[in-house]
Amino acid sequence: MDVIKPLLTVAATATGGRNGHTAAADGSVKADLSVAKEMGGPGKAGTTTPEHLFAAGYAACFGGALDFVGRQHKKDASRAAVTCNVSIGPREGGGFGLAVKIHVEDRSLPQAELAALVKEAHEKICPYSHATRGNVDVQLETVGA
Repeated sequence: MDVIKPLLTVAATATGGRNGHTAAADGSVKADLSVAKEMGGPGKAGTTTPEHLFAAGYAACFGGALDFVGRQHKKDASRAAVTCNVSIGPREGGGFGLAVKIHVEDRSLPQAELAALVKEAHEKICPYSHATRGNVDVQLETVGA
């Protein structure tokens, strides 16, 4: 396990599990939750799932990591569109697990350069990538010029 020196600590509380509500302690994020229809739930309009929240957070964090790596290499990756597709399903060992596909598109950078930046962001910088490594199947896709 990695030991960190915290720069920021945030808190969120969920009540009612997947059919409840979640909110950040500072009020910056608030979401009503509902089990998706694909998982046997009601999939209520105007609600989200923990997987949506994870996908949004991972995409934003990965985009920041990519921009950071780009600046280190004197490349501008700030216009990259990062899409995280998060899947949930039963695990062979019981319970449920996640899988992630990260799609990065930036046609202002050559394909090989973009792929190298994405790989470095994933392997060295992004804390979501560090947290999922060895636990979640994460696949990378890049589309450059």
